[in-house]
Amino acid sequence: MLEIRNVSVIYDPKTIFKKEALINVSLKIGYGELISIVGKIGSGKSTLIQLFNGLIKPDQGNVFLNGIDINEGNVPRKEIIKKIGIVFQYPEEQFFAETVFDEIAFGPRNLGQNDVKVKESVLYSLETMGFNVSEIIERSPFHLSGGEKRRIAIASILAMRPDVIVLDEPAAGMDYEGKMSIVTQVRKQIEKGMTVVFVTHDMDEAFYLSDRLIALDKGYVVFDGPSKDFFQNEPLVNKIGLEIPFTISFRKKLLKCFPDIPFSKDIDSLIEFLSVRLSH
Repeated sequence: MLEIRNVSVIYDPKTIFKKEALINVSLKIGYGELISIVGKIGSGKSTLIQLFNGLIKPDQGNVFLNGIDINEGNVPRKEIIKKIGIVFQYPEEQFFAETVFDEIAFGPRNLGQNDVKVKESVLYSLETMGFNVSEIIERSPFHLSGGEKRRIAIASILAMRPDVIVLDEPAAGMDYEGKMSIVTQVRKQIEKGMTVVFVTHDMDEAFYLSDRLIALDKGYVVFDGPSKDFFQNEPLVNKIGLEIPFTISFRKKLLKCFPDIPFSKDIDSLIEFLSVRLSH
């Protein structure tokens, strides 16, 4: 569906501030995937996701959506936005509408939907994100809690029913309960065939959430594969300045006494295993 082929992006070329943000990057993203993109600040994460829907153009290489180069000028901008939705970090800072309805309706209206279709899209997205529609729809988005604002921002993208939704640090600044609320709602989109891409600096989040992980370092893709394989490659994780998730570190310590402990992404499963073994 989405393919990045031999892409390089250079900021401020021909100046002393020249920076190679991405270097010969190639990857493919298909339907129904759950992907985390990780890397230190300046590794190229933000540049990469802005390529997905044409917010920036590559200096070299191509970006294909369903086999068509989105930067060739023959793909309508609305069509790209409809298929690839991006929720940037702290999206609530960009709210502008007086009501939740109008905030979410902005995208569908821009896509040319009529009033009936717009209302259907707004209701669908609010229900998808777990809201009581009648209680929230006429409220001001500025007067909601932090977690509610973040979910409204995601709903505003879901209302356009994209094939891919990219979430840039979706749970940044939120407590555990708020994070899990977003994770639960977003995971449901995978079951509907939507592809979800998380950009995160939280390695526990990346490990727990994603089936596939893409790691960037200094503009290069240094890993693209199962998230568990990445985090079990401790030398690589350390080399690019990231941390091993707590669940893997905890299991590694337990292996010294319990070599048969199963691999798990869930810390509760490891604790349950430990409790059973110690009770015998």
